[in-house]
Amino acid sequence: MRILIDGLDLSGKTTLVAALAQELQKRGHAAVRHRGMLAQHHPLEPLLKRLPLVRQPDSAFITTAFLTAGYALDALLVAVDPPEPRQAVIIQDGYVDRTVAFGMAGGPYLAAALALRWTGLFAAFDVAVYLHAPVEERRRRLAVRSKPDAVDIRGVQDPVFAETFTAMLVRGMGRRHRRLLVFDTSQHTPAQMATTVADMALQQTGTAARAGLERAA
Repeated sequence: MRILIDGLDLSGKTTLVAALAQELQKRGHAAVRHRGMLAQHHPLEPLLKRLPLVRQPDSAFITTAFLTAGYALDALLVAVDPPEPRQAVIIQDGYVDRTVAFGMAGGPYLAAALALRWTGLFAAFDVAVYLHAPVEERRRRLAVRSKPDAVDIRGVQDPVFAETFTAMLVRGMGRRHRRLLVFDTSQHTPAQMATTVADMALQQTGTAARAGLERAA
């Protein structure tokens, strides 16, 4: 089971990842918080980490590098080299979805446009959760963030950039996932969202298990 949490910076991704891990563990399911590539031993990830990710929305080169040498390769590798531990629920904090959304909002760059057209090139998740929040709420969160970066600030100061980013997620990248949830984090607490996501994920696991038993019979 893989669950993706993604969305614009200051939308509450990291908070929900922590709440969801706690909710799943409370229900007796091992959960692992994960960032970066899914494949356990992605050969190019160390090189990609040297690129200044904060500049990705303003760089066609960085966007292309992550989409091709990073996430497209990751989709091929993950089938034979999945993340560990294999029996745990993987809660992924950001993935290719945000790279494409940033590439379209900051560009649009050719690699992002092509990725948006052929979303099936990238690894899918059992449940994807996209988060957003009104600019007033993100501005409040920005004010209390100890070390905001350029992307944090741009998402608050540039409404067109923020709107394009979220639209590219919901209307574009979301269609490759098995199930999709979208939350306005100014309207729901982390605990409420975690409960909803866990319910959907575990329901899907139960459905898959029943289908497997039916095929075996």
